[in-house]
Amino acid sequence: MRVYLVIMDETEEATRALRFASRRALKTGGAVHILALVPRQNFNAFGAVQATIEEEAKDRAEMVASSAAGSIFAESGKMPVISVRSGGAQEVIGDYLAERPEVAALVLGAAKDGGPGPLVAHFSAQAGGLPCPLFVIPGSLSDDEIDRLS
Repeated sequence: MRVYLVIMDETEEATRALRFASRRALKTGGAVHILALVPRQNFNAFGAVQATIEEEAKDRAEMVASSAAGSIFAESGKMPVISVRSGGAQEVIGDYLAERPEVAALVLGAAKDGGPGPLVAHFSAQAGGLPCPLFVIPGSLSDDEIDRLS
């Protein structure tokens, strides 16, 4: 089974990537894995305060991923696999790909305006060493164009 890995956050780029991946999975009999990232905190607070900050960030990431999963389930009847992990984005994604050889493609969305974003820039530069193809979905594509291309 083909598995399409999408990195989910609250950006429009992630939503575009998720649309492509879910449509592609539906057409190929595949599945979608959603990976929500909880970034490292750049400051250290007192123990209980730090734990609360980290828990709130994790809860937010889980909510975003669950909402996205619900949209996929409503359209396809298939529930995606959801993972929420803490740490640096490139490291967490690299570890996930190494642990999951069934991932057939890493699907990222590029911003409509400006630069491609840090994940697209990093993984595009490393594409030759990835264990799977990298799909970069342009932010300028409409829903109809994504549906047609997927």
